[in-house]
Amino acid sequence: MKKILIINGPNLNLLGVREKEIYGSLTLNDINKILIKKFKNVSLYFYQGNIEGEIVSKIGESIGKYDGIVINPGAYSHYSIAILDAIRSIDIPVIEIHLSNIYNREEYRRKSVTAQGCKGIISGFGYYGYIMAINALINKCFGGER
Repeated sequence: MKKILIINGPNLNLLGVREKEIYGSLTLNDINKILIKKFKNVSLYFYQGNIEGEIVSKIGESIGKYDGIVINPGAYSHYSIAILDAIRSIDIPVIEIHLSNIYNREEYRRKSVTAQGCKGIISGFGYYGYIMAINALINKCFGGER
C-alpha cells in the first residue's frame, strides 16, 4: 500500500476559525477525516507545523518512508527557499495545494516559490484540492509517470 504524507503549514491548525469566507468552515481535523474515509487504498499520514524548519525537517525525513507528499505550505509558499530546497532534495513526488485561489488574491500571494519544486499545484477548490492531489499521486505519479 502506498504511503502519502500530507503536510500543512502555518495557521492551517486554525481552519474553521480563521477567515471562514476564504478558507471555509471545516477544521483541519474535519478535512483529515474526509480524506481517511475517501482513500482506503493508500495510507495517509498527517503533519501540521507552524515552524519553517520543522517542515523542512519533515520533508527530509520522508525519504524511504513515503511514496508521495501533498503539501499546503500556507504563507511559506510565497517565500520559503528552504522548503523549496527540501522538496528539490528528495526523490518523492510532491503536489502543492491551496484552499483558496492564490491567483485571485493579494499580489504577494500570487507567486508560489515552493511550487517550483513540485509536480503540480492545485489552488482554489477548498478541501477538494487535497482529494485532487491524492488522486493525482495515485493515478499519475504512482502509475509510472514521473
